[in-house]
Amino acid sequence: MKKSNFFAFISRMKYINRWGLMRSTKEENVSEHSLDVAVISHALAMIQKINLNKNINAERVVLYAIYHDASEIFTGDLPTPVKYNNSKIKTAYKDVEKAASERLLKMLPEEFQIEYESILLPKEEDMEIWKTIKAADKISAYIKCIEEEKSGNKEFIKAKQTIFQEIINMDRQDVNIFMEKFMDGYNLTLDEM
Repeated sequence: MKKSNFFAFISRMKYINRWGLMRSTKEENVSEHSLDVAVISHALAMIQKINLNKNINAERVVLYAIYHDASEIFTGDLPTPVKYNNSKIKTAYKDVEKAASERLLKMLPEEFQIEYESILLPKEEDMEIWKTIKAADKISAYIKCIEEEKSGNKEFIKAKQTIFQEIINMDRQDVNIFMEKFMDGYNLTLDEM
């Protein structure tokens, strides 16, 4: 078996900071963010399964979520106002992300690549999984805004409003249930919990 640096690169997600244009009271890296998204993705999958009687593989959702931003090891975290400034930039950045994911995939020994391909390169048949992860990603960003606001940081107020509207606009039952059942806790102090 050939030697591989894949997992050494994956471990470097902890060095990629998020929210680059925002002044944060607590920095957040891609590794931390990926765990948060994985936990929320799992919750959304459980809501789909238990409350909405959908057939979803929750473990696969979590696995994909862990790696959902792995390409940022090479690209960094491009701030949202830049990434979504116009359709040309958005399309070009998607191409860059795909190339970075393909580079990661090629780092694996050949016999591993088939197993990791769908994890690193989204496939059409997994679109529902990726939509769940995208929803969890938005919820994670919203929670970050709440945490920053609780710390007295006004920098995230507008982002919080924008992200909340995006969450509402998703019009997803699983997301609505999560927001109704679990979101209030994020506004509480430890003693209030």
